Amino acid sequence: MKVSILGLCFFLMVMQWSYAQPYTSTPAAAPTPAEQKLIQLSKEKWQWMADKNVDKLAPLFHDQSKFVHMSGTWKKAEELEIIKTGSIWYKKADIKDVAVEIAGDVAVLWNRITLTAVVRGSEVVTEFTVTEVYKKRKKEWKLLALTFSSVRDTHQIAH
Repeated sequence: MKVSILGLCFFLMVMQWSYAQPYTSTPAAAPTPAEQKLIQLSKEKWQWMADKNVDKLAPLFHDQSKFVHMSGTWKKAEELEIIKTGSIWYKKADIKDVAVEIAGDVAVLWNRITLTAVVRGSEVVTEFTVTEVYKKRKKEWKLLALTFSSVRDTHQIAH
């Protein structure tokens, strides 16, 4: 009987550990309406990039925006040309997690994604944390910076 009780206790402890979320002590708070608007804008941006829709992207990108990729850094005009010509085709961004923080007229958004892209004619799948910086101009958010950081698939964004 003692062995059964000890076995049951051990089993319950193991089950509890297996469902624990590493590195988080409390669940992330629900996004505010302003944060939700930025999350939605970012999702739309990923779709516009997949669709090579530079007509939607051009007004979103701030005139002074910069884009940091694994192979280089460039400005708005170069990024739009890369998307338009498909020299990098952002086929699909599978968003795993997102966090956003707003400080006045600046917002930083982090996406944990699995990106399927075609680069130089070859399809590649890469895990990234993408940092997006937005600046509010009048009543619209403009993308000021976008940086891809290659990460392990176990990487987590701190909320």
